Amino acid sequence: MKSLETLLKQTVFSDEEIVYLLGLKDEQDCRALQKAAYDRTTELMGSNVYYRGLIEVSNVCTSDCRYCGIRKDNHSVPRFEMTKEEIVGCAKFAADHGYGSICLQAGERNDPKFIEFIADALRAIHAETISEQLPNGVGITLSLGDQTKEVYEYWADCSGNRDNLRYLARFETSNHELFNFLHHTPKKKNKHLEHRLQCLQWLRECGYQVGTGVMIGIPGQTLHDLCADIRLFQKIDADMIGMGPYLMSEGADLKEIGQMEAKQLIRLTLNMIAVTRLVLGNINIAAATALQVLDPEGREKGIEHGANVIMPNLTPLCYRGDYQLYDKKPNLTDDPSFFAAGLQQRIESRGRTVGFNQSGSSRKWLMRKEAGLQQSAVKQIPIKAV
Repeated sequence: MKSLETLLKQTVFSDEEIVYLLGLKDEQDCRALQKAAYDRTTELMGSNVYYRGLIEVSNVCTSDCRYCGIRKDNHSVPRFEMTKEEIVGCAKFAADHGYGSICLQAGERNDPKFIEFIADALRAIHAETISEQLPNGVGITLSLGDQTKEVYEYWADCSGNRDNLRYLARFETSNHELFNFLHHTPKKKNKHLEHRLQCLQWLRECGYQVGTGVMIGIPGQTLHDLCADIRLFQKIDADMIGMGPYLMSEGADLKEIGQMEAKQLIRLTLNMIAVTRLVLGNINIAAATALQVLDPEGREKGIEHGANVIMPNLTPLCYRGDYQLYDKKPNLTDDPSFFAAGLQQRIESRGRTVGFNQSGSSRKWLMRKEAGLQQSAVKQIPIKAV
């Protein structure tokens, strides 16, 4: 194995080198990895961190993913659905406060009523957020689960702003056995990894900036599994990555398997962020809110390790407590205006600036768009070969 100093100067890595970097534990070595990822981010992406104002539209879900606190079979959680007016109000707050984009997230549904509700909300958001600062309206990221290609195309049309349109669909793990363990609830409709990858391909064909990601520290997961996840990011040719630690939920079906010790888990998660930056280069990487469960400065440390996107929560306070995918979710009672001011200070304390009123598109996507390739499937995702 090459020296760590030599490895961190590379832009192309073998699987063996990726596994080695993911497994770093020595404090001095971890600082070197962090600095390399931070410097690489500055070189390729600049010094801005971009906001995606998070709006948790609904916790009604038709899926029963075993790790999730709002899964269908968790009958203890009160269900809610925001109104279109509430959603647009949150979007206007984002636009008025310089956020370049928002993220609409919800439990998984694909019934016609929900599809049309999202379409109406997208039209209204576009119409209500156009301004001198945002001439095309606020940008939108959707995180609404598996849909048909026709629905993805319909929502893209309704957004009115295809040049600032993203979709986040995490595949959670590229290990089929782990994927099945997380999703295959007995006697229930099961999810399949191949179908999630097909959805990502459709999103690419519909012109979205394609985002995906994984959970880190799943019981039974190995460093080789995480390396395979990074390789699948490459095969997907992802524009953005959203990933975070595997955390327990009282409402989930997997409480008995526990979770990794907090100090070990955040170290592994930060390593994964840093290595993903070094391997994938000019993509967007989000610093997950879940990092704060493990460390009060978790999101700031994510930025130090190569993340350049943060998702401040704009969901009305009356709903936040009922949208907990994992236990001990932070910021449930923080007023958006107060929280945003403090968040800017914390970002600037890490040597970064907030990219106000900017779309924050990944450089990878912008290069693809400039090459005139955005509307075609640049890389066919190997759906049968993961």
